[in-house]
Amino acid sequence: MFKPKRIIFEKDSLEYDMAKDILTKFKDKTDIEIIHLTSNKLKQHIPGDDLFSQYREGKKTLVVGIKKSLKFQSCKPSAHYQLPLVSGCMGQCQYCYLNTQLGDKPFVKIHANIDDILNQAQKYIDERLPEITIFEGAATSDPIPVEYYTHSLEKAITFFGNNENARFRFVTKYNDVDSLLNLEHNGHTEIRVSINTSSVINQYENFTASRDKRIEASIKAAKAGYPIGFLVAPVFIYPNWKDEYHDLLLELKSKLPNDLRFPVTFEIISHRYTTIAKNRILDIFPENELPMNDEDRKFKYGQFGYGKYVYPKESIDEIKQFFKNEIEGLFDNKEIKYII
Repeated sequence: MFKPKRIIFEKDSLEYDMAKDILTKFKDKTDIEIIHLTSNKLKQHIPGDDLFSQYREGKKTLVVGIKKSLKFQSCKPSAHYQLPLVSGCMGQCQYCYLNTQLGDKPFVKIHANIDDILNQAQKYIDERLPEITIFEGAATSDPIPVEYYTHSLEKAITFFGNNENARFRFVTKYNDVDSLLNLEHNGHTEIRVSINTSSVINQYENFTASRDKRIEASIKAAKAGYPIGFLVAPVFIYPNWKDEYHDLLLELKSKLPNDLRFPVTFEIISHRYTTIAKNRILDIFPENELPMNDEDRKFKYGQFGYGKYVYPKESIDEIKQFFKNEIEGLFDNKEIKYII
């Protein structure tokens, strides 16, 4: 659970039950600062004189607001739309692309008007009938650490569970899934867990759950009848990487139930970075040991018009062949979405 250092309530947010409940839960905590905004000048309440400190203070800040624009962003290729429940994440993963997406003070923001958001989702669903519309709940966030006091996932899962023409999916690096296990999801929500080797998690994924706790959470979700998936990302090439990723997949295989209703999905993404991200990472994590030597990479333009440094083709091919062979050899009821 995310326990913030400060909570900022945007103007008019306390007109909504979610915001009222959060205020009630935290107002008597002497170690948490409560701030009520009367204007839109939010960032002045988050301290920090440089990127290093601003990043860390932002990560300790919870903003409770209202999603005013109900135009959902596209989320291709994994879904048709983003479902904007939360933005930001308490995790401090050194490689995270959100380091360049959420500004100098990357606070966690929850949207208290969950009913408005789900009503808008219904409009998008109706527009695409009779096709099924898929929504992604973690495109710019990890909603699990704040679920204890937002219950946004609970409401979304129940909403989609009662809708034959829609599906929901989200991914997490945390293990607090117990409150979701007994919901009437009807197999319409896919819970995906971002996993990696313990070496990668311990070195780069600060303030996240351990490898084993994530696997444990995925098994709980599977036993509760949810479709489950694994996002193995980012894949790093380092000494003994094949042995460690093999051990990771073997651990999954040994723990998964044999009677899964749905195929286990896999999404594999190799490590990549932009020049902007690299420079930001060096400011925020000056002692990081991420492999970001441009000479060792291939520069490639992406779908959004900017370039990234990716592993060279022979390394990508090696990653693809390795994970294809491993997953096909270890798992029976599975689907590889992509390996990139």
